[in-house]
Amino acid sequence: MLEDLKPTLNDLGEKLDQMRISLEIPAKEEKIAELEYKMGEPSFWDDAAAAQKLNQELAALKGGVDTYKGLMAKYEDAETLYEMGIEEGDASMEDDIRAELDLIAEGLETLQLEVLLSGDYDANDAILTLHAGAGVKSATLFIKGHNAYGFLKSEKGVHRLVRISPFDSQARRHTSFSACDVMPEIDDAVEVPINMDDVRVDYYRASGAGGQHINKTSSAVRMTHEPTGIVVQCQNERSQLQNKEQCMKMLRAKLFELEQEKKEEEIAKLEGVQQKIEWGSQIRSYVFQPYTMVKDVRTNAETGNVQAVMDGEIDPFIRAYLNAKANHEF
Repeated sequence: MLEDLKPTLNDLGEKLDQMRISLEIPAKEEKIAELEYKMGEPSFWDDAAAAQKLNQELAALKGGVDTYKGLMAKYEDAETLYEMGIEEGDASMEDDIRAELDLIAEGLETLQLEVLLSGDYDANDAILTLHAGAGVKSATLFIKGHNAYGFLKSEKGVHRLVRISPFDSQARRHTSFSACDVMPEIDDAVEVPINMDDVRVDYYRASGAGGQHINKTSSAVRMTHEPTGIVVQCQNERSQLQNKEQCMKMLRAKLFELEQEKKEEEIAKLEGVQQKIEWGSQIRSYVFQPYTMVKDVRTNAETGNVQAVMDGEIDPFIRAYLNAKANHEF
């Protein structure tokens, strides 16, 4: 019956009203107008990199606002159809209205993700570093894209893998660990004071593929921030200058992260929260034997399809983390 749809209609209306507040739609509309004004200035494209960044920011803002407005339009259409159906006693409209309400509910899920990714640096690019085993070997990825850090911050921590090693002739189970570090790439507009007198810079010859040139020149760069002991290094690029620039990006991100952690620790002390940070405190386990299971110990999100997770299907774990974080569950 049409009347049965009224509670759903009311509920979605309330959620849309709340979403307007959570997404700060009026403030975003003002920001869009401000950016569009800047883009109209003759000197806008003088700095191509800055212009591109503003262009991406504008696209992201418009995406959220347009999605919200589209859902509001759908809701108003559904509300009109419902009122017409009640007034005319036309039950044949029920299926159309129900389908429209389902689309609105799905759209609200997408918008809810925007709310969960509204942290100060969630929209930034990310720097992800994987440390294998005891941390002797590591690999660093620079991941670019809207909300890259917001999505990937859930992966920061120790990951535990249980499997039968292909290198063990007795086919015994082995447990391995890998630490994942995720930092936002900090824009130059954010002030991260670095006294270069405190930074020791070492140059050395890179190893690996790259032809004769890579072994003949000291193109690899290692930077040590002596007051904190933070060490970053890069040998991915072919020139010393490029590697040095990448090192500076990583160093700025690590120093920024260190300051953020200090602030969080102070807040935790005030709130009486004891944070345990150690190698054995894994955030997620990947078990191939004697059963198949991936389980996040922070959120209890789990799946038996280990291979799918290995292939990159980690969205359910990211979503569970963001929801738990928003609800202050840890």
